Amino acid sequence: MSEMRIESGFPEEIEALAKQIVDAAFKVHSQLGPGLLESVYETCLCHELRRRGIAVSNQVRAPIVFEGLELEAALRLDLLVGNEIVVEVKAIEKLLRIHEAQVLTYLKLTHKKLGFLINFNVELFRDGIKRIVLSRPS
Repeated sequence: MSEMRIESGFPEEIEALAKQIVDAAFKVHSQLGPGLLESVYETCLCHELRRRGIAVSNQVRAPIVFEGLELEAALRLDLLVGNEIVVEVKAIEKLLRIHEAQVLTYLKLTHKKLGFLINFNVELFRDGIKRIVLSRPS
């Protein structure tokens, strides 16, 4: 019997965690629908992930270091799931490229490789989720 190969290049554990994030976000969107505040979706997504036994931290402070200087104004990740995957939660009319750039920057600064940008303010969930992979760690 041959072993299943993950085409993404991520270990199976990371892919399983990613699937749980998508499933949990879909459940939150299905039950609440669009039109609420970002903080509501963030809180409910955290609750659903924890209910599934997944470690998740929200509003995680991540320092910004520039030429050895740690800046006081650190960024805050909406969610850090399993200490591996960055999740940026939005409740906006439309995702823009700047939002994807934001997640890519978060990945670079935290030395993570996988993130999700999730906009709950959409009719169809699939229209509001983007998987973002940092292709070349810096």
